[in-house]
Amino acid sequence: MNRERQMDIAAVDQLPVECISHIISLTTPRDACISSTVCPIFKSAADLDSVWEKFLPSDYNQIISNSKDLYFHLCHNPIIINNGAMSFSLEKESGKKCYMAGARSLCIAWGDTPKYWKWTSLPQSRFLEVAKLNFVCWLYAKKKKDRIETKILSIRTNYAAYLVFKFIDTRYGFETRPVDFGVYFDGSDNGERRKVVLDPPANMPKLSQDRGNGWMEIEMGEFFNETGEDGTVVCSVFGFDDAKSGIIIQGIELRPKSGR
Repeated sequence: MNRERQMDIAAVDQLPVECISHIISLTTPRDACISSTVCPIFKSAADLDSVWEKFLPSDYNQIISNSKDLYFHLCHNPIIINNGAMSFSLEKESGKKCYMAGARSLCIAWGDTPKYWKWTSLPQSRFLEVAKLNFVCWLYAKKKKDRIETKILSIRTNYAAYLVFKFIDTRYGFETRPVDFGVYFDGSDNGERRKVVLDPPANMPKLSQDRGNGWMEIEMGEFFNETGEDGTVVCSVFGFDDAKSGIIIQGIELRPKSGR
């Protein structure tokens, strides 16, 4: 980068981010995407909703309010949010909010070590990447610091957390030893865990359910969101003591529990 270019960027850095976002909103979506790669302050400005609202049709509110298609689309076609880290959808029967945290937004022990985990893409996944376990003796995963806060969930609703996963044919370590699930509000962990065998033999009950899209899900736990002021929900998966391999994790989903 030449000196004049560096000086130009340095000068722009002195502007308030709101001013930069207004300038970007007068360009085009393509220009906004390019601007976000220039420097951190441009990215912050280009990511503001006020920028992208300018790119929407002027009558978009009327289009949305006059159509029930949006509702049913959100029920059957989750949208990706938070820079690809999460998805949002609606429960068809109640209209309440559902979120899934993708594998990339989870804190997975040794998740960045190729010997243990491989990040790959699958056509059946709603996220760009999923986590495939090669080999590990200690399984641990939970939502990162940008965890799901109760304020974004539907109030007065009983939610359940579900691990969304699948197995490859050569898996092992999940058929006899259980994994521990923990679902609780941050700061109120009482140590209670739900122990579940993810891949039980034929003589044991199977607790996971087929989602109908090539993935399985299993309930990790539940909580009641009264007013949305309970803080952050922590959803954790633990598995200790024995070697494991062959599970693919898409993410952890929070949705209203049936019948509540």
